[in-house]
Amino acid sequence: MKTLYFEEVEEGDELPPIDLLLTKDFVRTYAKTAGMDFPRFTDDEGARQEGLPGMIAPGVLSMGLLARLIGEWNQAAQITRIGTTFRSPVLPDCHIHLLGFVTQKDAEQHTAECDIWMENADGERWVIGTATVVLPTRNS
Repeated sequence: MKTLYFEEVEEGDELPPIDLLLTKDFVRTYAKTAGMDFPRFTDDEGARQEGLPGMIAPGVLSMGLLARLIGEWNQAAQITRIGTTFRSPVLPDCHIHLLGFVTQKDAEQHTAECDIWMENADGERWVIGTATVVLPTRNS
């Protein structure tokens, strides 16, 4: 992780991607710790009884992973807004890629707008979103 100043960030800059294996054990542990101990997040058969293909990751876990993408890009970035659209259930026991890039800067507010998303190994975007971050300046 490093600190990037507003003056160093350009529209079009890519956020360094994060690739990881999202395991069922990780999702179960997260769900239980977050008080979301529901079959859809902890048990394949229970999730199928709800009409899902198997257990899925909670949406807040996906949002948290996208926030991690921003934090690893710039440890000094303060997320002021993050919004996501869930296009598909996030299925554990698969490799996921977290990606993003800077789409707009606001010199007056020292903010950057970023498009962020999570995709599977086939490039299907399961979660898409945007985030606004406040960046430090060299003058402050």
